[in-house]
Amino acid sequence: MKTPKAESSSDLHSLLVQNLGLAIAEGTLAPHSILRLDELEDRHHVSRSVVREATRVLSSKGMLESRRRLGTVVQPEESWNAYDPQVIRWRLASSRRLEQLRTLNELRGAIEPQAARLAAERASWDAGSDLVSQAARMWAAGQRGDRAEFLRLDIEFHAAVLRASGNGMFSQLNSLVTEVLTGRTEHGLMPHLPHHEALQLHVDVASAIQRGEGDAAHAAMSRIVEQSTEEMGDIWSSNHADGQAPGTERGVT
Repeated sequence: MKTPKAESSSDLHSLLVQNLGLAIAEGTLAPHSILRLDELEDRHHVSRSVVREATRVLSSKGMLESRRRLGTVVQPEESWNAYDPQVIRWRLASSRRLEQLRTLNELRGAIEPQAARLAAERASWDAGSDLVSQAARMWAAGQRGDRAEFLRLDIEFHAAVLRASGNGMFSQLNSLVTEVLTGRTEHGLMPHLPHHEALQLHVDVASAIQRGEGDAAHAAMSRIVEQSTEEMGDIWSSNHADGQAPGTERGVT
């Protein structure tokens, strides 16, 4: 009979990073509090090298800072790297996830409509046609209630619009948009079935880009982001009003 395999140093390191990151994002480890490395060793049953590597990773994200004669200090939220995908995930896993999603959607509202406008001006006819095809596949997945496929296609669609803008800096924001779309689904802030308007708006964006109509593409993408914010707020309010945990909404459509 084989004995259970001991967790590797990398597994322990990843777990400690995850636990500490979540605790800092939630506020369980309060800003300006001091972490004692020996206490972390004892509490999490890991070696000093694992603790040092975990705190190094969190320091690189702005969540911790090593200070001479003081120790490792938890940093306030304004010091965190707000664009780091892990930081975004930890903030979305906290009790303040709706606030984080709204903040991210405000950023999306500033970037994605302009990306859609630029895509209408710069994208080739083939790229526009591909977007139309993607929007059609999203429609089909949404209509049949395939949430996993809809999320995958939704992520691909927004990434394609950012790429089609021809702006490399916009394109690199794809990971941020991915975290927003994934986070709202994982935490129950997405309708059970996409609204008809949301499906149509994606078609409108793609069609406007294909036709080279920048203003129309900008307007439709703006409405997509606005509707996303409205849906999340409505679902959050509904779940909290009837005592449900987020993620158990009753098929809001």
